[in-house]
Formats: sequence, C-alpha cells, structure tokens
Amino acid sequence: MSAATARIQQSVSMNALSVVLWSASEVRRRSLAAALAGTQAHILRESPLPSLGALPSFLEGDCDVLIVDLDQDLELALELVEAALALHPALTVMVYSPDANRDLLVRCMRVGAREFLTEPLSADLLTEALVRAAVRRDEVKRPKKTEGKCLVFVGAKGGSGVTTVAANFAVALAMETGQSVALLDLDLQHGDAALNLGLSNRFSTLDAFQNEQRLDAELLSRLMVHHSSGVQVLGAPNESNMFHPEAADMAKLLDLLRQEFAWVVVDAGSHFNAYTQSLFDTAEKVYLVTQVSVAELRNCHRLIARHFTGEVGRTLEVIINRFVSRTDEIAEQTIAQVLMDRPRWKVPNDFDAVRHSQNNATAIVLKDGGITRAIRDVARAASGKKMESKKKKFGLF
Repeated sequence: MSAATARIQQSVSMNALSVVLWSASEVRRRSLAAALAGTQAHILRESPLPSLGALPSFLEGDCDVLIVDLDQDLELALELVEAALALHPALTVMVYSPDANRDLLVRCMRVGAREFLTEPLSADLLTEALVRAAVRRDEVKRPKKTEGKCLVFVGAKGGSGVTTVAANFAVALAMETGQSVALLDLDLQHGDAALNLGLSNRFSTLDAFQNEQRLDAELLSRLMVHHSSGVQVLGAPNESNMFHPEAADMAKLLDLLRQEFAWVVVDAGSHFNAYTQSLFDTAEKVYLVTQVSVAELRNCHRLIARHFTGEVGRTLEVIINRFVSRTDEIAEQTIAQVLMDRPRWKVPNDFDAVRHSQNNATAIVLKDGGITRAIRDVARAASGKKMESKKKKFGLF
C-alpha cells in the first residue's frame, strides 16, 4: 500500500467496514479476501451468489459493503445488486469483473453499483474504494449542510450565447469566491457547456436523471468532470436524445447539488420544459441572456411576462450579449420598454476572442479582455462583492 493511500485510510473513521462477499468461484473469493486482508474491512460472510428469495438472510447483520462477482451469472448478479439496494439503500455495492467495457459499467451504475473493481486487483484502488464507502457511511449520519445558491442562465433564443456566458461565469465565480461551484448543463439535446471549458464528459445529466433513485453525493461526484479552476461540471449527453426530465427529478438533482456546492450555476439553454417555472422559483438569481435583435427582444418580453411577474421578478437580471455601443438600430429606451426595465449587464462583442476560446477549448475569463471584465463584474455582484471601479484615463490633451 502506498504512503498516500495509508494517509487517506487513516483520515477516515477507524471503525472497520463490514463486508459481505459473493462469488461463485472459490479461487476468486480467496483472491478478494486476500486483498481485503490488508485493509480495515472485516469480512462478515462470503458465499456464492444466493437466490433472490434467500437474499434477506444473506444480508443480515450490520453490513456496510457488498462485493459481487459478475463473471459466473451476470444477469442474476445485477438483479441481486438492485434487490439488495432496495432492501438496504445505505449499502455500498462494489462489483468485480475483468471486463470493464463501457456498456457493462453503465448497466452496473444503473442498478446502483458504486465501485467497479477489475483484475488485476490493486490494493491501493481497493483501499480507496473502501475509504469512499466509509465516508458515505459517515455521510448518512452527518447533519445536512447549508444549501448553496442556485443561479440560472437562460437564453432568449438559440444562438444568444447563453452557454458561453454561463460557463465562463461559473469559472469567474470560482475565482472570485474561492468556494465550490457546480455547472449544470440542462440542454440535454444540444448542450456543450463542458466543451466550452475544454472538458470531455464520460457521463452526463442524462445519467443523473436515469439513475434518480440511486442518486446521492457519491454517485453525483462520479458523473461530474473537474475544471482546472475548481468548477465541477455535469455536462450534457454526447449523443442526441429526446429525454425530458420530470419536475420532481429536476428538484431532487438541484437539491443534491445545493447540498454539495456553495454555488450551482445552471445553463438552462433556450428551451422551456415542465420544470422551467419551478427552476426559476428555486433560483437565487435568473440571468436572461439576449442580443439586440427584434426576435430576441420579443422572446424576452414573452418570457418576462410569463415567468417573472410579481415577487419573482426581483430575481431577474438581463444580460445583453455581444453588445455594440453607439448603434442606432434599436434605441436603448425601446429596449428598456420591451424588457420592462433597463438591462443590468452588457457583455461586449468580441467575435475573435470567443472564436479563439471555443476553438482552443479554454475559458475566456482566464485571459484579460472586455468580455472577461464584464462577466467577472456579474460574478462579483452575485457573490456580494463590489465591482471594480473603472480607471479614468489621463493624457496631455
């Protein structure tokens, strides 16, 4: 065992984990038992795969971890995993197989398995998996954290630039606050928030919704990808789909994110669903991203009239994206009338900077520029900081 793994192991609860081990192969059971011998885990019992009817008696006692060998009877093993978690939702299930293809990983995840152990079985990886199981066991007993703030970005129309603004805002917010920030991409059909930050996501928001019954902090962390700024991203699916989540599933995902992160930034795209109003009602602030065009301003007016009348209207702030000053196409007074208020924020137009950022898959706000300063001002205001005062320019004339 490496020194780093030993330190991790010592940092968690010293109470040994109780493990139940199922494998039809006595040789593989011995191999797993030998690997567990060097950890803080205690093998409560080991046996071949039981029948579904006998399952309750096999899980009697204070069992923390169930390790299931998939190789002898895959379908029965997956049925047992799902049934075991129905009986004991707090149980951590680990599956064991030399085959680690993606389809099998997804199937195991969907029935509730939290760890996938492969051959050759590494003592360090097994210890780290047990550490996560111990943390999860302790997490169940831990009081709930203070809920984080939800900030929603929505586009008036496709192509408004809402994803560029939301993704870079999330990075700016992490830089300004030094706190944990999650970026949630809700555009399940065409979302590319992760791509905007140069990230490749193996799992997605769709996986979170399709595993709603199994979703908790540990599973959520495995679905997310990490950006160098500290932002964690739950990206959109890589494949096209027609999935539409229920409002209750959306509420559960947001509640979980708010328990785990100080800030939850939501890229809601420019499509509206059954959960849209509840999403806006939950938000600490909603940023409506638009451009100065007749079609987009008309959509803004419709959205404001439908979703932001009365008390909820105080949460709305309009961001004019790709703003070009000194243009007489649509007067600012007219824009204010359509929006029922003057827009709070203006992000300047810089086509070259945005294109360079997207082609190189880097966040715009990591480099200085007009767009960076505008988005960081929005982030400062959201976090309660004062905006940077604009320096006056002095010259000879």
